[in-house]
Amino acid sequence: MATSKIRWWALAALALCTLAIGLDSTVLSVALPTLAGDLRATTGDLQWITTAYLLVMAAALLPAGMLGDRFGRKRMLLGALVVFGAASVACAYAASTGQLIAARALLGLGAAVVMPLTSAVLTVLFDPAERPKALTIWVTASALGVPLGPLAGGWLLDNFWWGSVFLINVPMVLAGVVAVALWVPESHGDRARRFDPAGIILSTTGLVALTYGVIEAGERGWTDPRSLLTALGGIAVLALFVAWQRRAQAPLVDLALFGSRSFTWGALLSTVASFGMFGMLFALPQFFQAVGGSDALGTGLRLLPVIGGLLVGARVAGRLEPRLGAKVLVTAGLVLMAAGLFVGAATGPDTGYGYVAGWVTVAGLGLGFTMPPAMNAALGALSPERSGVGSGLIQAMRQVGGAIGVTVLGTVLNGAYRDQADVTGLSATAADAVRDSATAGAAVAERLGDPVLLGSVHAAFTAGMDRALLVAGAVAVAGAVLSLLFLPARPAPPDPGIAPRAPGSLPAPAESVA
Repeated sequence: MATSKIRWWALAALALCTLAIGLDSTVLSVALPTLAGDLRATTGDLQWITTAYLLVMAAALLPAGMLGDRFGRKRMLLGALVVFGAASVACAYAASTGQLIAARALLGLGAAVVMPLTSAVLTVLFDPAERPKALTIWVTASALGVPLGPLAGGWLLDNFWWGSVFLINVPMVLAGVVAVALWVPESHGDRARRFDPAGIILSTTGLVALTYGVIEAGERGWTDPRSLLTALGGIAVLALFVAWQRRAQAPLVDLALFGSRSFTWGALLSTVASFGMFGMLFALPQFFQAVGGSDALGTGLRLLPVIGGLLVGARVAGRLEPRLGAKVLVTAGLVLMAAGLFVGAATGPDTGYGYVAGWVTVAGLGLGFTMPPAMNAALGALSPERSGVGSGLIQAMRQVGGAIGVTVLGTVLNGAYRDQADVTGLSATAADAVRDSATAGAAVAERLGDPVLLGSVHAAFTAGMDRALLVAGAVAVAGAVLSLLFLPARPAPPDPGIAPRAPGSLPAPAESVA
């Protein structure tokens, strides 16, 4: 294992890589209106500019982890950073929506390699005593992209052209490449392990179909046949993938991992936290902009309490975990998240920012208590030989969980908004615009000079957000109960090497202690 000083420099390099991915995932949101004008992008084009990134990332997470295990995580990480940087330049200078969509897909490919391999390297670099602190830094770096994206994007759009929101990635990627080359040691998994082409095809197809179906359901509604069939088809293909993994001599994902309660419940509970976090961050920017009248820069500033709470929660959790264990901290964190979300459900259109900042800080505090210990429980169950594909599996679960969180909570929010927005007396065109979104509704009210309609839009959106926060809080409570019942108090040591199984045999439990 590398010396202590080099390990922490390596962690700084990995955190920088993660920050670049987190920043890119949020900075685009503020540029979409500008892209619509400058590239003459339709609503469908804008959707694909976002969706192409998510679909490729979902498809490549598991194969990326496996390739890192086989060919070297440092080597793959350097290659992925180069791809990510080149794709960022291609996005910045795209001359058409087609070029931008293709470049965004390439960005998703780079991100799909970076995310699992940075967390996989942590399991190799740091022992169980140091890993919680390392994971706290890694998780915080990823979350920093949430407020920094709108902040940086808003400032860049005010001073430069839209391509600058992509070029911001380039200096971070260059610094990441130098830092990884200097400080991250090479590590491998089982280089003799055979490829599982059928597993790669099935997992890729299933994750893409499920993610796309969920995204489409958020746009078209859960009653849309195409969305439902696509999502259900993805679930069916993933079921086939699981069946194949039970039979394969060299499976892409060894299902014995799920015999470890630390891995299973750590991964699931970090997914629950992602569900609540992405759902909350879906609603809050719209609240600040459509109801509060903030611009992108102001929205980013108003989201900073989430990060403040996360930083404090993660730091306190890192100090308490050796004494209290993951079960206590994750349970407490999810209870804090639920408390913040339930308090947030009392937000009204005229509520002051101090109240909002308070409950957002509590929710962020809960996230800081939850995410690092849950991730540590899951990653701690991985052997170094399989940490790449295991980390890819954790990231795939979080990715799908986040997409489902945005879709489910967005459906709840939009349904309540459309039911309560008063469009009496409006033309059919104006009424449809009001029902489309709170942003469009506010624009219609301002164009017509109708303060009653504007008040109705604000009240309807806030009511929808409150209902979505109640659902997110209920999910967090369910997660807290599951954590209390099933998450081991302390992560068990990883199985030093999961032996190949006979085709058709069931995985043996890797851990039975509570």
